[in-house]
Amino acid sequence: MKTWHEMRRFPLAVRLLLVNQLGVNTGFYLLIPYLATHLTENLGLSAAVVGIVLGVRNLSQQGLFIIGGSASDRLGARGVIIAGCALRTLGFALFALGDGLAVLLAASVLSGVAGALFNPAVRAYLAQEAGENKAEAFALFNVFATTGALIGPLLGSALLLVDFRTSALTAAGIFAVLTVAQALVLPARKTEPSGGGVLGDWREVLGNRAFLAFALAMVGMFTLENQLYLLLPDRAREATGWDGAAGIVFLVGTVANLALQLRITRSLKTRGSRGRWVAVGLAVTGLSFLPPALVPGVLPLLAGALLLSIGLMVAQPFVMELIPGFGRPGLTGTYFGIFYVVSGVAAALGNTAVGWAMDTGEQGAAWLPWLCCALLGLASALGVAWLHRLGALPASPAPGVPAPAGERSKA
Repeated sequence: MKTWHEMRRFPLAVRLLLVNQLGVNTGFYLLIPYLATHLTENLGLSAAVVGIVLGVRNLSQQGLFIIGGSASDRLGARGVIIAGCALRTLGFALFALGDGLAVLLAASVLSGVAGALFNPAVRAYLAQEAGENKAEAFALFNVFATTGALIGPLLGSALLLVDFRTSALTAAGIFAVLTVAQALVLPARKTEPSGGGVLGDWREVLGNRAFLAFALAMVGMFTLENQLYLLLPDRAREATGWDGAAGIVFLVGTVANLALQLRITRSLKTRGSRGRWVAVGLAVTGLSFLPPALVPGVLPLLAGALLLSIGLMVAQPFVMELIPGFGRPGLTGTYFGIFYVVSGVAAALGNTAVGWAMDTGEQGAAWLPWLCCALLGLASALGVAWLHRLGALPASPAPGVPAPAGERSKA
């Protein structure tokens, strides 16, 4: 009830975007977790071909975030969001209707491009519409996204009792409904593109050294968040011999997010600068890997998962709030797009390092991946704290007073 009450404080456009994210994650997690199984068991594709299909989707999304961000600034976030959801509808429908490799690759590309379009556009639109309440808006955004990530797999597993095509068509139907709702409800906002062209916009953002340093510092947040799906579940299965233990790890983080995200953000918003809380959150994520490293067993794993979720809840909304403040309002989408490209590449390298540590740890150094994650989280925290100390981060607004866009604290 408290979440719904908080949601009603925002304009209709923000409320739609929150519900939109619930639908986006529901539709995505309804289908994608089961796609590899469908490709191998139902269609008989080899593991290599399945890897290509899944890799194309991920590459299409991660590599084109910058395009989606620029399109949002140039064409307006509303149109880009609608186009992204429409493409995701088509992509997921192709997964249901086509069995040939060419069709599957087309579906993967469309699904990836769709995410590259609407992900930065949604965040840019949300940042612009939420005004001085950006932190609470992004906290609610996380809550709705987490709820969708919980509903999606449950609904998908139920629909798979019918068949995969039913799941894919249901996911496509969800995105179709979202597309129509956005076209009907989201108000258009006038854009003010700069006169320097898209490449000029990119050069302006990439020339912002403080922003790039901040994006690189976020490698800890993105890499460690992924361990809720990699390292922690793997060790839970290993410790118990039960595959369901992996689901419990995920459930701990989900329940914590639903119960605490908004409370944490509202409590911290008026108690210090955003940069400080981002650094604290990253430090907590790093420290969360120490209990499983020091004490074997499932309970330390669950304690680590809880601490990791709390650290992410502290940091994430303020990270999203800070990004638009690095530049002028007309480049909000581009900043989000480049942020996700830089952080995504860095996080991919970080995940590779964690995977290497997991393999190496099996040879008698079980503590190694946990130590690597702890050090990565603490290094990211120190990086943000250093930027905050230099005055390189956007200024935090005083309670009840919106900070002018792009205002920076003095060095």
